[in-house]
Amino acid sequence: MQNMNINSEMNCSEIKRYADGIRSNIEKLIVGKSTTINLVLSALFAEGHVLLDDVPGTGKTMLAKSLAKSLDCDFGRIQFTPDLLPTDLTGINYYNPKMNEFVFRKGALFTNILLADEINRATPRTQSGLLESMEEKQITIDGETHKLAEPYLVIATQNPVETHGTYPLPEAQLDRFLIRLTLGYPSANETTDIIKRFLTSQPLESITPVCTASELLSIQASVKNVFVHDELLDYIVELTEKTRTSESVILGVSTRGAIALARLCRAYAALSGRSYVLPDDIQTLLPYAYIHRIIHRSGAVGDTEELLEKIIKETTVPSENYEGK
Repeated sequence: MQNMNINSEMNCSEIKRYADGIRSNIEKLIVGKSTTINLVLSALFAEGHVLLDDVPGTGKTMLAKSLAKSLDCDFGRIQFTPDLLPTDLTGINYYNPKMNEFVFRKGALFTNILLADEINRATPRTQSGLLESMEEKQITIDGETHKLAEPYLVIATQNPVETHGTYPLPEAQLDRFLIRLTLGYPSANETTDIIKRFLTSQPLESITPVCTASELLSIQASVKNVFVHDELLDYIVELTEKTRTSESVILGVSTRGAIALARLCRAYAALSGRSYVLPDDIQTLLPYAYIHRIIHRSGAVGDTEELLEKIIKETTVPSENYEGK
């Protein structure tokens, strides 16, 4: 694809073209998950981070790898384990006797696309090393702030079934993920297709980049121009308030969560080729942006999903011409 200046703006048809190219690459490995892929692309274009929460073998790591290979950006993968230290992520100042001074050695977070595999296997202290980088795209070591290169995206995976030797992510950590997704098992026909692909070749090796770092930055900047009507912002606020006032909820969605939903909707509209957000976008994306930001009294994810469906169903959808400013 044609290189573009970081500061150049793209229209939504151009953004859709890039999204289609990345999606085509990912679908060489991930079969039957177009909705999930669109959600990951929306998070990427909205400058948000992704939590893939599913059982082993469903394609979480392969999804992250194929996305990274589709982008001409630096990619890093780190396996989270109980003995992983915060400095392994952030980096450390060490004394170099030859130079007679302290030198900063960068950690794994200094990349564009970071795959944090099995993030819940690291201790809370190590997990906290991600907080500043995910929120502010910077790392502070010994009082000195180091800016991270842009774009910056964290894709974290975790296994919700196996709890031995794991540490649940704290609410502050969960709140920094734009969306939480589950891939689920493919259908029987899709499974057969996947087996055939991987028996005859290694599809990941055939993927070539379709978007440079500067082009991705242009996409992310252009997404901010997607129009969100004030009535739709009020609609998001009303939906958010209902998660806080429900008697079945201990902790509702934060203001950060409401902002995240609005950002996600803009990106989703852009990769769909639209320059404006629709109520359908909000209803479609809300469960993925809010599911991990709510603490239900029952503690069951299924109950949280039912609550969000109920809130969407019982909230009046605004009616307006959303295309104009």
